[in-house]
Amino acid sequence: MFVHTVFFWLKHPESQDDHKALRAGLDSLKSITDISVAYVGTPAETRRPVIDHSYDFSLTLVFADKAAHDAYQVHPGHLAFVDTCAHLWERVKIYDAVS
Repeated sequence: MFVHTVFFWLKHPESQDDHKALRAGLDSLKSITDISVAYVGTPAETRRPVIDHSYDFSLTLVFADKAAHDAYQVHPGHLAFVDTCAHLWERVKIYDAVS
């Protein structure tokens, strides 16, 4: 299993239009067949010193293996998402894990 977790910080977090646009873009990724499981979320209302809740959206994708992840990276749907939505974020942080 290959888990790809991405955190997004919006350039304009106060903009509801930007929130809606990024959410729609993230949701569009769910149709890519290389993905086994997809979760789109926002920070939970948990407040402890070890929790970073500074991001605006998170994306967690589970793939069967690294090959499926690699296919996703060049998939036209993923590339279209980046082209359409990259102007919305100021920062992206990615964590990949294997099991």
